Amino acid sequence: MKAAIIVNLSKEKAVSCAAQIASLLHDNGASVAMPADCREKLFFSYITYYFTHQQLFSHCDIAITVGGDGTIIHAAKHAAKTDTPLIGVNVGRLGFAADVETEDIGSLTRLLTGDYFSENRILLDVEVQKNGGSHHYLAVNDAVVAHGQLSKIVDLTLSLNGEEISKYRADGLLFSTPTGSTAYSLSAGGPILSPQMQCILMTPVCPHSLFSRSVVFESDAELSVTVKIPAGCSCLLTIDGEDNIDIGEDDRVIIRKSERSLRLLSLKKRNFYKKLNEKLKEREIK
Repeated sequence: MKAAIIVNLSKEKAVSCAAQIASLLHDNGASVAMPADCREKLFFSYITYYFTHQQLFSHCDIAITVGGDGTIIHAAKHAAKTDTPLIGVNVGRLGFAADVETEDIGSLTRLLTGDYFSENRILLDVEVQKNGGSHHYLAVNDAVVAHGQLSKIVDLTLSLNGEEISKYRADGLLFSTPTGSTAYSLSAGGPILSPQMQCILMTPVCPHSLFSRSVVFESDAELSVTVKIPAGCSCLLTIDGEDNIDIGEDDRVIIRKSERSLRLLSLKKRNFYKKLNEKLKEREIK
């Protein structure tokens, strides 16, 4: 087996943990690969380094991220394109998507014998139609269409399968996968969904209404958004908190379930809601 290790190089704890994982896998007969930017901090003669994530994931059987949920989200988009199964080691604070804590990295040897559980998570295909062309983005957690200034709100029109269904005056509209229901969507007042559900969650962000609530749509729904922007204001589409795209009044944002999915691995069969409760308790201010 050939395993890719993707590391948050800004965290020293993640770097030292990745070194231990690489040694553990190598000692147990696995081949190890990393992105080329890891070479300076994590140079071992037995590691193969790849200059692009596409090369890395296409040459590996499994991928391990070492960091927080942000590291998993970034790696997941590459893993989905090659259908490479992914597992996360948490060295962050909450780690909703990460399965393994640093004190349990010895259990990663179970990956080499197939002793693990696998889940398929849906992803979002987010299309931006602009200036007669279109561009597609892949979202693991969410896509948010929102104003660019703190003091302004925008008018948003939501359509379902080509038919207008609602108008919102709000800071924005947030579209989430079930996996992302515990991220920004939760902070915006959205419901918690089991990550294995097949659906798209829409939550208005700070709506100027007493009656605007989250809506759960079928996984085959095609949602689209247009905006009316006040003078002196701007609007942005943000994908997983990483990509920011300017949205104008003549543009259209289309959200649908992606044909790709994420294969997320775990070493323990755990109750999602129990795990969530434990994570949220850790977040409480003591």
